Amino acid sequence: MIVSALLTSVGINTALCVLFFTLYSILRKQPSNYEVYVPRLLTEGTSKRRSRFKLERLIPSAGWVAKAWRLSEEELFSLSGLDGVVFMRMITFSLKTFTFAGIIGIFVLLPVNCWGNQLKDIDIADFVNNSLDVFTISNVNSGSHWLWVHFSAVYIVTGFICILLFYEYKYISSRRISYFYSSEPQPHHFTILVHSIPTSSSGSISDSVQSFFSELYPSTYLSHVVVRRTGKIRSLVNEAKKMYKRVTQLRSDSTQQKNTQRGFPGLFSRKNSVIYYEKKLEDIEENVRLKQLEASLAGEEARAAFVFFKSRFGAATAFHLQQSVNPTHWITELAPEPHDVYWPFFSESFMRRWISKLVVVLVCTTFTIVFLIPVVIVQGLTNLNQLEILFPFLTSILTIKFFSQIVTGYLPSLILQLFLKLVPPAMEFLSSIQGYISHSDIEMSASRKVLWFTVWNVFFATVFSGSILSMFNTLLDPKNIPGKLAVAVPAQASFFITYVVTQGWTSVSSELFRVIPFIFSWITRPFTSQDDEFEVPSTPYHKDIPRVLFFGLLGITYFFLAPLILPFLLAYFCLAYIIFRNQFINVYAPKYDTAGKFWPIIHNSMIFSLVLMHIIAVGIFALKKLSLASTLTMPLPVLTLLFNEYCRKRFLPIFVAYSAESLKKKDRQDQNDATMTQFYENLVNAYKDPALLPIQHSQNNDNLRSPLISQA
Repeated sequence: MIVSALLTSVGINTALCVLFFTLYSILRKQPSNYEVYVPRLLTEGTSKRRSRFKLERLIPSAGWVAKAWRLSEEELFSLSGLDGVVFMRMITFSLKTFTFAGIIGIFVLLPVNCWGNQLKDIDIADFVNNSLDVFTISNVNSGSHWLWVHFSAVYIVTGFICILLFYEYKYISSRRISYFYSSEPQPHHFTILVHSIPTSSSGSISDSVQSFFSELYPSTYLSHVVVRRTGKIRSLVNEAKKMYKRVTQLRSDSTQQKNTQRGFPGLFSRKNSVIYYEKKLEDIEENVRLKQLEASLAGEEARAAFVFFKSRFGAATAFHLQQSVNPTHWITELAPEPHDVYWPFFSESFMRRWISKLVVVLVCTTFTIVFLIPVVIVQGLTNLNQLEILFPFLTSILTIKFFSQIVTGYLPSLILQLFLKLVPPAMEFLSSIQGYISHSDIEMSASRKVLWFTVWNVFFATVFSGSILSMFNTLLDPKNIPGKLAVAVPAQASFFITYVVTQGWTSVSSELFRVIPFIFSWITRPFTSQDDEFEVPSTPYHKDIPRVLFFGLLGITYFFLAPLILPFLLAYFCLAYIIFRNQFINVYAPKYDTAGKFWPIIHNSMIFSLVLMHIIAVGIFALKKLSLASTLTMPLPVLTLLFNEYCRKRFLPIFVAYSAESLKKKDRQDQNDATMTQFYENLVNAYKDPALLPIQHSQNNDNLRSPLISQA
């Protein structure tokens, strides 16, 4: 790829970013778009619709940028919890890393690469027609002493990143402990989930749980709630909600029509429709009540239960101990927050959970292999000669310089971006059937899946030109991995530079503009009213965290190979910094708070990126006939992995469970708290399945504003 193709891609994406920013600054001011751009503020009552027209609504403004910039970490914590703080610290960590690496890369490594002539001399007079390869390490002469500059840069940046990682891990660990100490008594701190409960012909599951935990933990056991099979009830409740919404809409429409057009012939048919759907709603509600009554019987008990204890220490003790001689029975895990529970999926046995995990692994593997097809298509677009052979009718079009630059510089990354849109929802679905019992666990699992899927299918498959055989042959011969990567990775530098611009800049700008929610709102607007309830979205961590981490991998991997990528990465992280802070203020409300459990995923990804960079460096120095530098680089991955092992021993246990010291300290604080009696009474009701809550439907005129499902 030549410089002009890169500049074409940069120009297109810069124009798209400016367009998204401009449209956002106008559309966010329109009252009809508040559900899209400020749903959180609208729900909290801090922002209200104003029907009076003002000219300033049509004028773009950047006041939201200043507001996002001024947001402090404590304000962010109050808005989105510790998970939001962790997410933003991931972005600030990347900004610090690539600012430091960018200074070295742009002002030291890039001139060294340009001064080489291994491939060709740089032509200053015809700059735009230079190949991007002249800016990479491939252009440095083999055996040149200038390669020691790259060697030094690898060591310096590795040390800088490890120091940053250590202090970030330490800081977030301390924030997690402080968050625990400062929090009010939480139901999930006193609760464990027990599944694979053995059945007994002499009694119910509830009786088994009662006798088992009363005997083993007589001083700390409080009570329990058995999980019921409520899948059918849940679908009926959802149907009732939709029907109630439809009845409400029909009543509202008939009232407006009656006030504006008295005697209109269609009014009576609409009234009949209201009566019909009201009767249908009553039938559904009665069916729900019957199913709820059936679920309360012993035969509808699942082999799982939430077990409550009188102290945090008692719950933690039961969680850490193996409960039965048979380790596949009475399996315990920490209970999530009550509103974080994922009720639709409770595997009843150890074997079913194990089989579901195996099936998900097989499906993920198959999906990964099938996804190589679009990667091969994308790689074909980057080669004009190959395109002319496959599609001869395009030859005349590809001779036009502008079109050839779009095809090679912009189109490949755009197509790959569209295909990658399918990955996060697919991985979230697969994680949801894997046996996790909380939304947070599902999102963390989906984050790992999306991240490694992206690494293998975007990075490695692109590097090895979409050939799965080349990937497997390289993996089966570990000795040749550094050499193969040293040849393949620099060759794809131009593609990944344009990938950062296309996938990075445009995607984060579209996050601000919220393209899909805006289009959906525009389509459904004629069928909804402003008084309809709407759900405030939660941060899609399983989509955004892997994306940010993958750009981090590209930056760490390519900073000494192709430092030209660093300015574009810095631009991406600057955009992400402002845009996501704005979204936390206006759009997203936390669905749960894991107290920072996403950070180990971020830390492990950075360690993987460092080790990958070291392996490539070993190969590239050997390929460039600087064997001493190659040999001296070999200790780096070992030292990095030792550093990671230290962090794993020092900090990771804090993210798995709270220490006995912390639990005892909190329990002592609660001993003299008069409200704990009330807390214990409410604790038993905290983990009731929402599908078992009673449904109420009043026949009076006030039922339009009354909730369909009672919270009692």
